[in-house]
Amino acid sequence: MSALLEHVMSPEVRPFAIAAAMILIVGSIEVVSMLVGASLSEMLGTNIDFGHPSDNGVINAISWINVGGVPLLIFLLLLLLGAVSITGFLIQDIARMVAGPLPATLASVGAVAVSIPLVRAASRGIARVIPKDESYAVGLGDLVGRVGEVVIGPLDQGPPGRVSVADIHGNRHFVWAVAAPSSSPLPQGTMVLLVDRDGTRFVAVKADDELKPSKPTLSS
Repeated sequence: MSALLEHVMSPEVRPFAIAAAMILIVGSIEVVSMLVGASLSEMLGTNIDFGHPSDNGVINAISWINVGGVPLLIFLLLLLLGAVSITGFLIQDIARMVAGPLPATLASVGAVAVSIPLVRAASRGIARVIPKDESYAVGLGDLVGRVGEVVIGPLDQGPPGRVSVADIHGNRHFVWAVAAPSSSPLPQGTMVLLVDRDGTRFVAVKADDELKPSKPTLSS
């Protein structure tokens, strides 16, 4: 174990060990934030729509590797950091067998150069199957006036919960929502009407009976 730890923390692979550690740290923060009704991925990925053209060259560069196709936090954790970490360790292991480990800076440049095209290809596949919290194709404003179901609650005026709601095309989205100021707490399983939004956070009230769908709800 000590030999493995010494290998992982050696100077030539230290950047890749740090990248692997960041996955665990940020992932743990995301889990804790979800438990209190917040989300680090929401804070990182809701102010910029990477899926559409922009005058900002940096955003266009990020769009080229398909950041907009998956939640930004998942991209950072599982794709970019993971690819750089794994690729960096492989580069140094191969270099060590051939002649000797490369300088950490040179190995880092090589790992990033190899990882970017790999990330671009992988994110395309992940974007097709991973659940999305928001859909910029229909616009978040189109979800106002839709009826959904509280799946993580209760909804009150404090930290937001989650509501499952279908858009006009029948695609289901899981959005952050709070209860309206005049509303009592809305427990999990309650059918709610999204009446307003602030950014990606919606305001919900209990849906009238005539608005509730006749088909089985998500929880049932």
